[in-house]
Amino acid sequence: MQPCYRRNEIPHLPTVAIVVLNYNGLSLLKAYLPTLLLYNHGHKIIVVDNGSTDGSVDYLRNHFPTVTCMVHGGNYGVAKGYNLALKQIKATYYVLLNNDLLVTANWLTEMLTLMEHDPAIGFCQPKILSLQRPDQFDYAGGAGGFIDVYGYPFCRGRIFNHIEKDSGQYDDTRAIFWASGACLLVRAKAFHTLGGFDELFFAHFEEIDLCWRAHIAGWKVYCCGSSTVYHLGGATLAYQSPRKTYFNFRNRLLILDKYHPGRLMDTIRNIALNLLAIFRMWYLGKFTHSWAIVQAQMDFFKLKKKSNPKFSSPYLANIYKRSMVIDFFTKKKKRFSEITPDQFT
Repeated sequence: MQPCYRRNEIPHLPTVAIVVLNYNGLSLLKAYLPTLLLYNHGHKIIVVDNGSTDGSVDYLRNHFPTVTCMVHGGNYGVAKGYNLALKQIKATYYVLLNNDLLVTANWLTEMLTLMEHDPAIGFCQPKILSLQRPDQFDYAGGAGGFIDVYGYPFCRGRIFNHIEKDSGQYDDTRAIFWASGACLLVRAKAFHTLGGFDELFFAHFEEIDLCWRAHIAGWKVYCCGSSTVYHLGGATLAYQSPRKTYFNFRNRLLILDKYHPGRLMDTIRNIALNLLAIFRMWYLGKFTHSWAIVQAQMDFFKLKKKSNPKFSSPYLANIYKRSMVIDFFTKKKKRFSEITPDQFT
């Protein structure tokens, strides 16, 4: 059920810091920062630079004097890059924003209204559409994220490589399992209480891990369907990059080990699923991707010894009880609307 409130009615004006993480994204800052400045509604904008070498910092200082620039000494990835920055930023809310994202007129007001009327919501994302194909959902977030019992994430509007057209089917505001890091409105209290991002993830799955801990701690995660943004996607790390494949497979194993440790049959099933993925990539001629999955599996066993304390994960809502891999490839279940509510926990 959607919260009951008048649109754009916020009880008081909270402090909001819009934090854009940047790494060698000069062309992206030139393209999308002007629109963000136009629709930021007076909130502070901070660009956190992860050791860029393309002149991003100098350009910001010369052309966007109202934007605060925070410079890191190297590329710390998404997780550590944000953690270091947010420790120094005081605000009621943070907006974690990709540098390749185009906002719209009421994108932030809609989400703020939702969160101000429900203090239990710790994290919220808008509906994210593709900038290259505006009638389709974005790969990296769609209309809210979910996950299956084997740690495979998917979204309303995108299951694996199948992307739906937006016809208003997911314009509702509802609870989800994870919210996309491409555009994430964060209650600062929730972020710091949870300890921020797990830096072991570096990039990819760090927002899923944070949302998982949020659910365990009693916070809600939402998608605000009345807010819309457009995402270019793959600007820092291309979707077809073997390195992206590496992080996706390695971090999926890390997150499962973190919340479901010591389950032998789950470990065996996941290794089997990874082997299937290796052979499929090989069959498709994507040899570097096959090797990336092999490396991910090996590095997982190395990192497992260094991983943070495991969590006793209680019964959580919005987890898909089946294998999405099997249902997608064998049962051709490619749209979120084809999943019935009873198939979620």
